[in-house]
Amino acid sequence: MNASTRYIAPTGLDPVMNRIFNWLPKLGISIAGSRLLAVRGRKSGEWRTTMVNLLVDETGTRYLVAPRGHTQWVRNLRVAGAGELRLGRKAEAFTATEVADADKVPVLRVYLEKWGWEVNRFFGGVTKDATDAELAAIAPGFPVFRLA
Repeated sequence: MNASTRYIAPTGLDPVMNRIFNWLPKLGISIAGSRLLAVRGRKSGEWRTTMVNLLVDETGTRYLVAPRGHTQWVRNLRVAGAGELRLGRKAEAFTATEVADADKVPVLRVYLEKWGWEVNRFFGGVTKDATDAELAAIAPGFPVFRLA
């Protein structure tokens, strides 16, 4: 699979679990920093939502990482350039800048340190303990956005 088009679709129980877990942020429940991402659809202009893991690094910089690859929310965010992070009744607007592949290695490492237990199946055996070269090799398949 081409890294620039890598996408792992939900299978088996994933769609059911995704629906259940998307309710948690709507109810104001965050698991390890999860939020409901809301982005305008690139064609419809309507709000589209999905649960994401909000990554905050040691400097306080916030990121969204797409472990399943070039998903619909990634494509919508590229076009919209902005969205909202929702938790319960709170909605925080943000703008997003996509991170270049060469700059993703430290972000992917921190992401795997925090959420490897949840997302490791999407990383093909690459873990937080991977070398910089191993993380750089997979970086094109994992879109990352810096939030402001």
